Amino acid sequence: MARFLIPLGVFVALAIVLGVAIKHSPDKENIASPLIGKPTPQFALPDLSEPSKTITTNDLKGHWYVLNVWGTWCVTCRAEHPMLLEAARQGIVPIIGLNWRDDDDEARAWLNKLGNPYALVIVDREGRTAIDLGIYKAPESFLVNPQGVIVYKQVGEITPEVWQKEFVARIKGTTAGKS
Repeated sequence: MARFLIPLGVFVALAIVLGVAIKHSPDKENIASPLIGKPTPQFALPDLSEPSKTITTNDLKGHWYVLNVWGTWCVTCRAEHPMLLEAARQGIVPIIGLNWRDDDDEARAWLNKLGNPYALVIVDREGRTAIDLGIYKAPESFLVNPQGVIVYKQVGEITPEVWQKEFVARIKGTTAGKS
């Protein structure tokens, strides 16, 4: 019986140390993306409002934009939505929606009911583009510069503080928003 107590004690001690470390980690919501500093993965996806129209990565180059991954099934996306509407009203940068693994009719109804903060909504029905972006939960958002390079990734909800500190500051920190 004693031979089982030592490994059990070691396991419990390691679990406690790991739990305390995770709880006190200041960056537990910040997951470094290997895509920071790299071009946005190539895609060609349908436009939600005009499904016969295809939008490509190259169509979005030439200006700053935020790529916001969302779905009607996502509770946090609904909580984030008023902030996206406010960000869109500010007009600092266009927000491009990437509707992830969703029903087109439900997505259109959701935007009609709650308001549409997006300059454009592209549809990733299969989830392939989300995989290329390293998405594992919604919402996730990317700040992309005019050259099509990802400069920041937000995992989770964009709050007013995150919007100002991580998105607006990066855009305004460049020469007239041109980097």
